[in-house]
Amino acid sequence: MEDGWEDRWREFHRPARAAGLWIGPPWESPPPGTPAVVVDPGRAFGTGAHATTRACIELVARQERGSLLDAGCGSGVVAVAAVRLGFDPVLAVDLDAAAVAVTRETARRNGVRIDVRQADVLYDELPPVDLVVANIELAVVQELLARRSARRAVTSGYLAPQSPNAAGWERVDRLELDGWAADALRAS
Repeated sequence: MEDGWEDRWREFHRPARAAGLWIGPPWESPPPGTPAVVVDPGRAFGTGAHATTRACIELVARQERGSLLDAGCGSGVVAVAAVRLGFDPVLAVDLDAAAVAVTRETARRNGVRIDVRQADVLYDELPPVDLVVANIELAVVQELLARRSARRAVTSGYLAPQSPNAAGWERVDRLELDGWAADALRAS
């Protein structure tokens, strides 16, 4: 076996930037004075580098501050970014117990307060919030929007030619990166 193979995977996880935030793994250091979101790319989806995540965070940064629900939080990168951007309170939910544990660890590592719960965003009761964020597959986004847990939403997780089709919602902003899209929506 070649020396260092057990750490070579780290070479693929590089820092990214979104909405003025440095997003990267714990073995990298953010530039001095740059607000950071540190995410360990281990057991849950979301390193922050994917185009859907970066676009989602960029659109969240354009929204009026208030309460936020990260629906399908994965690693917690979007929830931590939301706190860094001034949203409060922030609730993060995921169906996967491992994602819930990782999000709690990501919040702890970043020194932010996030209410993290295990829940099914399509069936469990969701609290009313100012903004719901969902960086998940399009079919789930559409079902989540039909639940109306917020008057505003930022969604992503789908290709640029696609967009959510949910009655009672209108698109107010869109960002496309690397062939992927994120939308800001308002309940009509």
